[in-house]
Amino acid sequence: MDYVKFGKTGLGVSRLCIGCMTYGIPDRGSHPWTLEEEKSRPLIRKALDLGINFFDTANVYSDGTSEEIVGRALKEFVKRDDIVLATKVNGRMRPGANGAGLSRKAIFAEIDNSLKRLGTDFVDLYQIHRGDPTVPIEETMEALHDVVKAGKARYIGASNMYAWQFAKAIYTSRMNGWTEFVSMQDHINLINREEEREMLPFCLDQGIAVMPWSPLARGRLTRAWAESSARLETDEFGKTLYNDFPDSDREVSEAVGKIAAARGVPRAQVAMAWLLQKKGVTSSIIGASKPEHLTDAVAALSLKLSAEEIKALEAPYVPHRVAGFS
Repeated sequence: MDYVKFGKTGLGVSRLCIGCMTYGIPDRGSHPWTLEEEKSRPLIRKALDLGINFFDTANVYSDGTSEEIVGRALKEFVKRDDIVLATKVNGRMRPGANGAGLSRKAIFAEIDNSLKRLGTDFVDLYQIHRGDPTVPIEETMEALHDVVKAGKARYIGASNMYAWQFAKAIYTSRMNGWTEFVSMQDHINLINREEEREMLPFCLDQGIAVMPWSPLARGRLTRAWAESSARLETDEFGKTLYNDFPDSDREVSEAVGKIAAARGVPRAQVAMAWLLQKKGVTSSIIGASKPEHLTDAVAALSLKLSAEEIKALEAPYVPHRVAGFS
């Protein structure tokens, strides 16, 4: 396993991060494809055995049960100080005017609820799960600063927003002497490269860690374009992400397949290797529902694509609408 510093912080993370949306009670929340606890635990154990020290979940995943499952497993399998544990806030957790969002009231309530479910006194990274246009950014950033100063989070991060919004949040903190965002969790893969235009250059300039989600485009880059899967058929959010340019997306997928065949490796390794070689990417989030998902991701760390291969993978891409912000 390779380890790097998390942006300009001193925090050391594995170059792969386990995205824990996969682990949760299927009939809780909006992800019917998730794995129950007894099926989740061996995968969490294997990730640790492979040297992965970074785990990312969210309060809203499977109505909080992802945090519960992950928290129990990690507490049993590893010492708390040996892992980097991240969660997120914003999504709706209960009815009512304050049951979601990034107000001071919501943030203070949800950090405590997340810590209770995770079974820990602090998270290493507390992230806003997209922005909240109904709340002044000053209120959100000061509340997050106070969460850090209270010892409930070591660092704060953001996800899924325009670069100008991210810059506004950072400079709001900087002007007020508040804790700044140290990371951006955004949507990057071979068929969604819009973050390369402004967000990646901004993060590089500011020394901000980047942790992309959906590196394999919800599995679309791991199989022939016409093939399906249980998750693909039931992932309602995923169905909103890759519909605009099916022809060019298919061409990208076919390019992945050709290089994978020539290399004698699974397609997933090629698509992941491309992302891990992208300048500015710190740690890629992977969703692992099978052991081979983990081993393929680890193998991708050693798969170095040539400039010609990267050019072939990128050539069919056409500009897409921004997807994943809501």
